[in-house]
Amino acid sequence: MQDWKKLQQILLFKALEFPLKDIAAIVNSENFDKSKALEQQIELLTLKKEHIENLITLARGLKARGVRRLNFTAFDTKKLDEYSKRAKEQWGKTSQYKEFVDKSKNWTKDDEKTLMENLMQIFVRFGQLRDLDPASKEVQEQVKSYQNFITENMYTCTDEILLGLGKWLGGGGEVAENVGRECGEGTAEFAYQAIRIYCEK
Repeated sequence: MQDWKKLQQILLFKALEFPLKDIAAIVNSENFDKSKALEQQIELLTLKKEHIENLITLARGLKARGVRRLNFTAFDTKKLDEYSKRAKEQWGKTSQYKEFVDKSKNWTKDDEKTLMENLMQIFVRFGQLRDLDPASKEVQEQVKSYQNFITENMYTCTDEILLGLGKWLGGGGEVAENVGRECGEGTAEFAYQAIRIYCEK
């Protein structure tokens, strides 16, 4: 059930066109309001449904009567655009997101590429350690390295946030698939188990 809720939250922010790295900062923030996120997702989907229904009505009219006078109001996305703008402004107030924006404001494309490459190297190392007990000293030190990397380069990564990132990894989806493809099948789940042990000490 928790994985499903997390997926719903991620889908909301993807629909609002947040990059994946920004979504992680928001949904794992200590002051993240899950209830508000769900309410906003319902509103967003309702607006999209209304927009699609308008397009369907227009298409049916064109089919029945042919093209005579085209009504462009069916293509109007002002409501959706305004909603997305307001939602982004609200979610941009979380402390981790603010910190991330501040640290990344002067990044170049090369900086972003280097950061992602360095982050992936952390998971490459997790992949190399998969045969060990996730509670072992070496693996737990790797978890600490991951936490320190997030704090130094993105936002303050508390144990609570770290556990949230771990659950995101262990929940499957695009991030887990990318990690598995680059670092070996099962690496994301292994990293999650190691993170869980680290945070529950």
